[in-house]
Amino acid sequence: MLLEINDLIKSYPLPGGAAQPVLQGVSLTLEAGHSLALTGESGSGKSTLLHLVAALDGFDDGEITLSETPLSGLDDAGRAAIRRDVVALVFQQFNLVPSLTVAQNVALQARMAGRHDPARDGMLMARLGLEGCEARYPEQLSGGQQQRVAIARALSVAPQLLLADEPTGNLDEENAATVLDLMLELVSESGTALFLVTHSDKVAARLDRRIHLRAGRIG
Repeated sequence: MLLEINDLIKSYPLPGGAAQPVLQGVSLTLEAGHSLALTGESGSGKSTLLHLVAALDGFDDGEITLSETPLSGLDDAGRAAIRRDVVALVFQQFNLVPSLTVAQNVALQARMAGRHDPARDGMLMARLGLEGCEARYPEQLSGGQQQRVAIARALSVAPQLLLADEPTGNLDEENAATVLDLMLELVSESGTALFLVTHSDKVAARLDRRIHLRAGRIG
């Protein structure tokens, strides 16, 4: 089992010492080579859950075990190693480095992880319709192109777990279908697991499993 989440609890502090519950006892599993769609209304805790799995934030109780490593016991360096070596995250915001070209942005995480493959980058950019954009900077791209660069960057590192927060939200229907096809093919080909947040029933239906989050609980 690549990802195990057991009785996860997360809240955020409010003024006056109170706390706002966000996740209330969430449990789920995801095997390598499988895909899971997470749906739910805005504010239900979907993005929070993805960020916790990516070791971007701590949780109050429960446990996340990723690639047999419990995240609760990791220090900052350990969490950074998880983000570098195990997971890749496609944010709703593109989070591209403005001073780097498209090619440099795509290669960034893979270089940090010590497993950059220029041929893989070329394949990804071709498949995502980014050929000819390699020397451009993010400000010279459309929003849809920037999202595709962010997706290529995440896939370039060949992660064990790909976390995607509405990865097709800024794309037209044709490009959204192309991106989803590519992610699902790579799951099948490489054994990467895909954990994807989406509001689209059409997107969710294409993944192996679907769970629904309602008010911080799995419904």
